[in-house]
Amino acid sequence: MSISPRKNTHQVLVGKVKVGGHAPIVVQSMTNTDTADITATVKQVMELANAGSELVRITVNNEAAAEAVPKIRAQLDANGFSVPLVGDFHFNGHKLLEKYPECAQALGKFRINPGNVGKGAKKDTQFQQMIECAVKYDKPVRIGVNGGSLDQSVLTRLLDENRAKAEPEELAAITREAIIVSALESAAAAESYGLPKDHIILSCKISNVQELISIYQELARRCDYALHLGLTEAGIGSKGIVASSAALSVLMQQGIGDTIRISLTPEPGAARTKEVIVGQEILQTMGFRSFTPMVIACPGCGRTTSDYFQKLAMDIQSYLREQMPIWRDQYKGVEEMEVAVMGCVVNGPGESKNANIGISLPGTGETPVAPVYEDGEKTVTLKGEHIAEEFQAIVENYIRRTYSA
Repeated sequence: MSISPRKNTHQVLVGKVKVGGHAPIVVQSMTNTDTADITATVKQVMELANAGSELVRITVNNEAAAEAVPKIRAQLDANGFSVPLVGDFHFNGHKLLEKYPECAQALGKFRINPGNVGKGAKKDTQFQQMIECAVKYDKPVRIGVNGGSLDQSVLTRLLDENRAKAEPEELAAITREAIIVSALESAAAAESYGLPKDHIILSCKISNVQELISIYQELARRCDYALHLGLTEAGIGSKGIVASSAALSVLMQQGIGDTIRISLTPEPGAARTKEVIVGQEILQTMGFRSFTPMVIACPGCGRTTSDYFQKLAMDIQSYLREQMPIWRDQYKGVEEMEVAVMGCVVNGPGESKNANIGISLPGTGETPVAPVYEDGEKTVTLKGEHIAEEFQAIVENYIRRTYSA
């Protein structure tokens, strides 16, 4: 099945990161630290960037946070991290951007939710004020409409129009339309205030998979702005991963989407980087981009009563991902490598031969040896108690030999 060409034609530059206009789909994430806590926020941004996040959104919700932003930017730069920061503004962004111009300058992009800018005449004035700040400092803006904070004036207007129809539509259809209209009307207003089309990214995020797909399909049909994808409030663990994968994969297969975020609820104490890894893995398994060597491993069966191959697969996968911040600059193309860790003779040799490098571990009752294959040829047979260490060394040597500096 072929992948549809990307829909939009306008490329947005966020710092040095290209979004849209047929540039590679960008992975974004967001911190959950108190932005006013500079040390904690810098640490988490660096963790997210090391994991592969190409844009990092931070909350700018009060004066302490706004005052901290340029200091966070300075510390990141001093540590060699150029990842652009996206300022997430709600309710009081117009005041913060006006009072703290250094904050506006330090950010790579503003994120504005039209439903959380204000009400009535104030909404238009405050939205205009934020857009004019973006124009002044030449910053792109993501106009992000969320189902949970939809501009009620737009919804009310469309509901009134719907009631006047001979055959009114269902509430769900009107709500979808209100989300789209809110984004498009806000983008048109931003352009009227001087923000160029190539400085605008739109998103329309809700938490229902089928509704999200419908909204983005219609949004892409009606505009050619760069689009940010995300299933908002995706949830915890496998539910959030599956729901996000289902929604975003369908849309990206149709050529819709230029930047993505996986909005997972992290388990208590768990690393925030999980959402970055999931986003990368969706893009890589679908063939859009490559981020880190992929490990192919069998699920196990009655022939693999030992869990040795499972542990080896996990160790190799963790090792490869941990090394990528170093290898990314040292070895061109290493992110496209495939490593197979197989558990018995049924599929082990075949999958190992098909990978760049693979090992076929012995299953239950098989001869206790593990042949290793490199580019389809068996190069060595491992045995004994140090197979894991020896195989890792073989992988390292293969990378050094195969991928250019």
